[in-house]
Amino acid sequence: MLTFFQKIVLKTSNFALNSKFKSYFDISLSKNLSIKPSNKDYMLYIHVPFCHTFCTYCGFHKYLYDEELAKRYFENLRKEIKQTKELGFDFSTVYVGGGTTLINEDELLKTLQLCKTLFNIKEISCESDPNHIDAESLKNFQGLIDRLSCGVQSFNDNILKKTNRYHKFGSSKELINKLEKAISILPIFSIDLIFNFPTQSEDELLYDLQVAKNLQANQITTYPLMKSELSKKLITKSFGKNLKDRELEFYELIQDFFKDYKQNNCWSFSLKKEELSDEYVSYHNDYLGLGSGAFSFIDNELLINAFDLNEYEKLVNEGANAKISKISFKQKDILRYNFLTKLFSTKLDIAKFNQNFACDLEKDLSLEIKALKMANFVYEKDGVLYLSKQGQYLFVTLMKEFYTNMDTVRAFFKKTNAL
Repeated sequence: MLTFFQKIVLKTSNFALNSKFKSYFDISLSKNLSIKPSNKDYMLYIHVPFCHTFCTYCGFHKYLYDEELAKRYFENLRKEIKQTKELGFDFSTVYVGGGTTLINEDELLKTLQLCKTLFNIKEISCESDPNHIDAESLKNFQGLIDRLSCGVQSFNDNILKKTNRYHKFGSSKELINKLEKAISILPIFSIDLIFNFPTQSEDELLYDLQVAKNLQANQITTYPLMKSELSKKLITKSFGKNLKDRELEFYELIQDFFKDYKQNNCWSFSLKKEELSDEYVSYHNDYLGLGSGAFSFIDNELLINAFDLNEYEKLVNEGANAKISKISFKQKDILRYNFLTKLFSTKLDIAKFNQNFACDLEKDLSLEIKALKMANFVYEKDGVLYLSKQGQYLFVTLMKEFYTNMDTVRAFFKKTNAL
């Protein structure tokens, strides 16, 4: 449990993060925003914005799947990838997100093969849902996808029904059967779970965790339920109001349950130390996003691709940059962002951080670090900052707020598209 002072620091930290984000929310639309590579290790993010049906809690950018529309989209995506190569970019890592990334396996296969041909790719991570983990189909991606993350979210049939996933992906029994057959096909298989659903009990959470552990997945990631402006009404409609928030209680239970696992970051646990991690923002300072609605973070700027599929197609086929907006950040806020994302991995080497970001961390963020130390959220040993168990929960809530605020950006563009 948290002390009174820890609760104050937690509340203040979340308030500060939200306030800072909103202070930058003056989004202007423009065209042909210039991007050019520098001497950095970039990650390539690819967005696939299609789903067969929509889950109640999800605020990500997506469209209802249509086969012909999706084929056209992937063709445009490959054009954008080639244009990115012509600009001089190179990538060692690819992360494919969605939407449902494996919704059209043939098109994704061609897209990943193109990336391997054009760039010096060393690893590819890809998200999936339980409908696209057929063992025979996954074999087509051997040698391409290094890590597959499957969004199971829960093995509880009641929760699956309330999130519109039961009829879409099957019962708990059917999910377990699918996973047992798929889990050894690719080098790394990760199971994603969500905790703190309204009405979720401790026994239901423990059941989810035990099933995932029994399946011997390489990695298990436990996200707190995120309620953005896009999703909170649907969540309340499906579950009712959450009379008691058990997020901290459940997180402490998760920490104890996975004490025999290697902790990759504040919400991800793996069987072995060499597993790839979920949160690419923790390991890649700069990344370039391609595809409809993709975000990029390059040279202290958040760049946003066209959301509307027709606009995206038009820009790509004109040979123009598909990025239509950017948000520039102040240097100190960039430092806070990198501090958040790096320490989210549970530790931070101060000297290495100072070298990477040309700063004096203990001077530039002295107030923040002092408050975290006084609250026993972090401690320092041999020049390394470590998160305490309570500090890990603080950073779970901060990362949750960060992603929720990104949904605010998506909501803005969704509204803009509808005008």
